[in-house]
Amino acid sequence: MQSNFYVGMSGQIAIEKRLQTIASNVANMNTAGYRADGVSFDTVLSNTGETPVAFSSEGTTFISRRSGEMTKTDNPLDVATQGDSWIAIQTPKGVAYTHDGRMKIGPGGELTTLTNLPILDAGGSAMLLDPSAGAPVIAQDGMMTQGGRQVGAIGLFSIDPTANLTRAANSGVIPDKAATPILDFTDAGMAQGFVEGSNVNPILELSKLIEIQHNLDSVSNANQAGDTSLQDAIKTLGQTS
Repeated sequence: MQSNFYVGMSGQIAIEKRLQTIASNVANMNTAGYRADGVSFDTVLSNTGETPVAFSSEGTTFISRRSGEMTKTDNPLDVATQGDSWIAIQTPKGVAYTHDGRMKIGPGGELTTLTNLPILDAGGSAMLLDPSAGAPVIAQDGMMTQGGRQVGAIGLFSIDPTANLTRAANSGVIPDKAATPILDFTDAGMAQGFVEGSNVNPILELSKLIEIQHNLDSVSNANQAGDTSLQDAIKTLGQTS
């Protein structure tokens, strides 16, 4: 069996997946709260023949939890999370958690994201403010006051480091393990008047793209060498028969 062709094909599939993640990251490098995609690869060892052959796996996509850069906006309805903390929002797919803390107050006082998704408190309930009382003052623990009166607290949550994340609306993620409300704000909290940007590093993505180009050239050369070797073998067998 000409296993080199299958090895080359597995490498091309892995390269395609890496290109897809880079394209997604670059497209969202200016998206508030966005978390970059990454790909982890394993080697698959085949023992079906006399000689073991190593294939590249398709790769497993994961979402990076590295923090993004905080930008000061002085908008009282902008908040950036600090430490290992996420804001809970209600999405069509269920409760999701995001680092995009840009908010607005609806006509009825509902506190939502800029895309009209409800912001939730620590108990998972939507929040209502007084639309005529102006923008709230937001403390580090998420407590909001209007006119010196407490009107609720934005929920802050931590996500298990071992949880697998899937994407949701508004730069959100949905973990496969329940998120936990944060009660200790020593190392976590909110900063009012700031927005957290994407954690995509454009220089790193460019270096990945260059590396992928080199890998693609290597795979193409290996496939070409294998094809040439096969043709030479056929010619040799044809001449001796």
